[in-house]
Amino acid sequence: MELNLLHKTELWINNIKLEGANLTRVAEVVAEVMNIPREKVLVVDVRENHITLDILQQELQAEYVFGKKKEILNKLRDIPGVNIFDNTDIHSDGILGMIGLDEDEAKEVLMRTKTMSSNIKNRIARRVIVFPTGFEVKRGMIEDTNTPLIANILKDKGYQVNQGEILDDDEILIAGKIRQAVDNGYGLVITTGGVGAEDKDKTVEGILRVDPSAAVPYIVKFKKGTGRHEKEGVRIGVGQVGQTLIVALPGPNDEVKIGIEVIMDALDKGLSKEAIAYNLAEALRDKLRSKMHHHHH
Repeated sequence: MELNLLHKTELWINNIKLEGANLTRVAEVVAEVMNIPREKVLVVDVRENHITLDILQQELQAEYVFGKKKEILNKLRDIPGVNIFDNTDIHSDGILGMIGLDEDEAKEVLMRTKTMSSNIKNRIARRVIVFPTGFEVKRGMIEDTNTPLIANILKDKGYQVNQGEILDDDEILIAGKIRQAVDNGYGLVITTGGVGAEDKDKTVEGILRVDPSAAVPYIVKFKKGTGRHEKEGVRIGVGQVGQTLIVALPGPNDEVKIGIEVIMDALDKGLSKEAIAYNLAEALRDKLRSKMHHHHH
């Protein structure tokens, strides 16, 4: 389970005496026990009876922190010139202070924390927010039929669905609203509309601002610059920030329905964002082909 140090990164070892000790080895021992790269631990201050270390890695695994005081002190004792006494202690102001737990206590806290963390993760995973996009929807020119559709399907599957505000076609605004949803603990953020080839379509660009490595395959390609097509085609987008999955679906209601079915299937299988994007693009391409087929007949 990952812990964030939240900038409380100093670790103090009190009642320790050094006589010609190799400080690099001291830092190495702490890094080894905490299972982080050697260069992420620095000895930043040495006094007569205490030393201060700085941990330069923000994210640590709980099992290498909780209750590790004894192991660190035992390994430091083996370094020539490092004197450890019965009252030698390790402490820190932040989450690193958990190093000082005794080993049995550490196991119990770890189990409790893991359960709590998994409960929080499950809660987040079940929270969904849907943002319709586009000036036609915002000005009430067309009805938003997508959000009720998504809400009904997801609520039936036990998700808690909130309706986000209708967003203008503005990639900075869209990115800001998505970031806010991530910070507010939503596990799934869905946008509808704004994925087309016109210059006003900005949803995929908004997702790429939040997750530059988002998967953004084309559903259909056009010749750039023909008609109103400023871009090469229609794309969908699937990004991820931490635990939050972000999906940009097209606007047409029948395509949203297909998209939601693909997303539900993917979440059940625990697929990656790349696999979800691939499955979405395939399903929507099939839909478009059948639409065009009907159109020509």
